Amino acid sequence: MTDQLLGIPHPVKTRHHLAQAVSIKGLKADMQKVDGINAKIAVFVTNIVGSMWCAYLFCLIALTSLPAIITGTGWIPKDTFPSWLVSVSLIAIVAWIAQTFIQLVLLSVIMVGQNVQSIASDARSEHTYEDTVKIIDALDIHTAGGIKDLHDSLISHIDDKFNALTQT
Repeated sequence: MTDQLLGIPHPVKTRHHLAQAVSIKGLKADMQKVDGINAKIAVFVTNIVGSMWCAYLFCLIALTSLPAIITGTGWIPKDTFPSWLVSVSLIAIVAWIAQTFIQLVLLSVIMVGQNVQSIASDARSEHTYEDTVKIIDALDIHTAGGIKDLHDSLISHIDDKFNALTQT
């Protein structure tokens, strides 16, 4: 109300980016912001692979070959685990998933997704910077429209009230 009486514009409102950055709900918003199907897929895969659930899944995949490795060293008898769990083919499948698919395919997709997310982050940073510049400019004593105008308006208002009181 005081801002309107003194003719000073309302302060600039900053954008709230942190809530979107840490929210899983932001995935849908990120997907809508990205142009192109390849970029959308890359952002989707990056967000999924970057989750703890995916880390748990990769841990389980890695641990499935552990019984075969342990029994192959002779530390534990082979009849301790089911035969399918200690088979050489299971080790080969886990090795293919870990070495071929994850390293060759998933790594490049994640890199593209991170590049897209980096561009979006740079844009958010630019908006935050622009908001900060507007706020600092509005608070700057030496620029027009800043604290100097507020100071002059207040002094003028106080002088008018004082003059009105002294005349009566």
